[in-house]
Amino acid sequence: MSARDTDWDGVRLHVVTGKGGAGKTTAAAALALALAAGGRKVLLVEVEGRQGIAQLFDCPPLPYEERKVAVAPDGGDVYALAVDTEEALIEYLEMFYNLKRAGKAMTKLGVVDFVTTIAPGLRDVILTGKTSEAVRRKKPDGSFVYDAVVLDAPPTGRIAKFLNVNDEVSGLAKVGPIRNHADTVMRVVRSPETAVHFVTLLEEMPVQETLDGIAELTEVGLPVGGIMINMVHAPMLDSAELAAAGAGELDVAEIVRGLKASGLEHGAEETAEALVAEAAEHARRTALQAREQERLAELSQPRYVLPLLPDGVDLAGLYELAEALREQGAA
Repeated sequence: MSARDTDWDGVRLHVVTGKGGAGKTTAAAALALALAAGGRKVLLVEVEGRQGIAQLFDCPPLPYEERKVAVAPDGGDVYALAVDTEEALIEYLEMFYNLKRAGKAMTKLGVVDFVTTIAPGLRDVILTGKTSEAVRRKKPDGSFVYDAVVLDAPPTGRIAKFLNVNDEVSGLAKVGPIRNHADTVMRVVRSPETAVHFVTLLEEMPVQETLDGIAELTEVGLPVGGIMINMVHAPMLDSAELAAAGAGELDVAEIVRGLKASGLEHGAEETAEALVAEAAEHARRTALQAREQERLAELSQPRYVLPLLPDGVDLAGLYELAEALREQGAA
């Protein structure tokens, strides 16, 4: 495996968050592929129970175990884990309290749901704890099992609370296994080996949530990573044409003549009107992207552009996005 300079040398836990609908899981999966390229082994963790990773990699629903889901470019491997809260709680009880049998009984009685409802901080400790354990896990020779771990985390509005588990458990336990476990998690999360990346669209609300999320993480001392700008539309018109389209000044008659010259005699006028309307919308969208780009440019964090995939996101599209991240130095 050849050495490669990236923006995140030394980072082993990549937390990916973003506003709902911004493509957070897609970006996390693409980042995992990018990080695994060249012979590395990466774990992609899902904690929201949506089986989004399985859908992206076109595989059956993931069980609560680490499974290989993809081979990265140049021979790396991506493993995935869909964390099940109940199974993780039973594992937690067995690990710290030797209560596996009791944990299974609790599941049957519905006590697990009760516990995680009245003490939501405990749920986050369990979920982040499972991820941080994978980050720290080593082979017998002392090397890490995974070169990197990518966490497909909750949305931006909940990310600070989700990661700042020490505050969340402060009312649950001052000492003991829960507190010790939370402390261990926070040592990983706050370390230079962790970066929290934001996924956004070039739209007002997602960008504002990104700005607010970065400010919130900074305030509580959590490590901010980069910004992945997803589904970026490439301009199809030059600047003069965009200005004319946006101002409603395109020459419809000229477009009609061009359509007829290309052999489209029937319905040329209607087609031209539709093209003018589409061009106006494209100009509006391009101007919106440029405005939101300027807002993001005021931040000091690295930014990575992920193009809009015309045919949607499939496995081939994930590899395309992973390559884009690598070309821009994200992995």
